[in-house]
Amino acid sequence: MKTLPEKPSYRPGAWVQTDREAHERWAQLAVRNPKASALLHILAARVGDHNAVVASQGTLAKIMGCSAATIKRALAELRAGNWIEVRQVGPTGSVNAYVVNDRVVWSGPREGLRFSLFTANVILTDEEQPDRASLGNQDPLMKLPRMFPGEQQLPAGPGLPPPSEPALPGLEADLPAITERRGEPTSIGSLLEGLGAVAKGSEDRENDDEA
Repeated sequence: MKTLPEKPSYRPGAWVQTDREAHERWAQLAVRNPKASALLHILAARVGDHNAVVASQGTLAKIMGCSAATIKRALAELRAGNWIEVRQVGPTGSVNAYVVNDRVVWSGPREGLRFSLFTANVILTDEEQPDRASLGNQDPLMKLPRMFPGEQQLPAGPGLPPPSEPALPGLEADLPAITERRGEPTSIGSLLEGLGAVAKGSEDRENDDEA
């Protein structure tokens, strides 16, 4: 006997207030340009925890099951209606970042250039990769350290065999490091110190209560 799947859990009576004008504009878009409506569904489903997704027009066309020309027209419709912001990645314009809900923030000019840094989900297809035949069989990448502010690198392990061994072991150049987010403990030592302070504070409160 087959077991019926459990019903998805939900909170009955829970509502999220949304913009009525957006609803009405969405209904108009769905009637006027169904492809643009479907594409916006696809983009919204793939932004994840971010407000942006990066993909080529060819990849979007494969997901949609349509031509690249249809994707271009749909993107133009969404852009004109202020549903998305499109930011070009690279010089050709075939790969873009598609942003929903918030405009991209640009830094002030520096050396004549302005930059924008934001997080996005990235969608790729193997057909776009020049090394498609070797995908899944590549050598592992070298590991870069993740470090808290104030920490220093201490090389360890056997290293490369001679003659590649450095002339002055222990004085190797630092690796490029990935900096941990601010607000986190600056080191494992400070993390333990913080936990110790919390424990001591709890102990002091218990002694005060007993007194």
